[in-house]
Amino acid sequence: MSDNPRQELRDLVAGLKTFLEFQGRLGWAGTTRPEKSMSPPQKSAGPDRPTLEEIRQEMGDCRRCKLGKSRTHLVFGEGSPQARLMFIGEAPGAEEDRQGRPFVGEAGQVLNNMLHKLGLKREDVYITNIVKSRPPGNRDPEADEVEACLPFLIKQIESIQPQVIVTLGKIATNNLLDINEPITKIRGQWRKFKGIKVMPTFHPSYLHRFPKERHKTWQDMQQVMEYLATHEED
Repeated sequence: MSDNPRQELRDLVAGLKTFLEFQGRLGWAGTTRPEKSMSPPQKSAGPDRPTLEEIRQEMGDCRRCKLGKSRTHLVFGEGSPQARLMFIGEAPGAEEDRQGRPFVGEAGQVLNNMLHKLGLKREDVYITNIVKSRPPGNRDPEADEVEACLPFLIKQIESIQPQVIVTLGKIATNNLLDINEPITKIRGQWRKFKGIKVMPTFHPSYLHRFPKERHKTWQDMQQVMEYLATHEED
């Protein structure tokens, strides 16, 4: 027993407050996450780093692959140009093709709910896909389609300079990292792309079909939030 019970109680309360604040930064249930934007101070684009607007203009009404003939809208991406956190999926679906925006269908609702639980908004992060046009019937993008789009994705990453990229699903993960591994094997394991931390996890469409698996992506996102919370000045 301490000789100063009041001081011991104050120390206990202070320690508990620090613990809860840390849990809140991770987005754990039952805690309040501090309101903090995921966008750092404005980053100026240099001569070797074009703006997102310039990249979009370069793409134009893209017909570099056969998907350009069947799509309704090119889905470039949306969010903060200074985002610390970037999400990359595989390709637009039917609703994305109709609206010209990424992740606005059923999978988008799963992603939105996850962001909300993490204390984030879509405008805090940046969301895009490996390919920018919808493959017919929502089939997987083919190699030549990825090859045509990947240089623009790399330019988006270089423009934004995120601290963390979350790849959503096997196709996004394997094409960005140039590997061939099942997502069940590599999800939750940190990788790197051009010096940027990459967290592979399940695609929201998979989580929509198998909601019992959502806790695994939640675990992956706790790693992401912990990294960002401890590297706020990077």
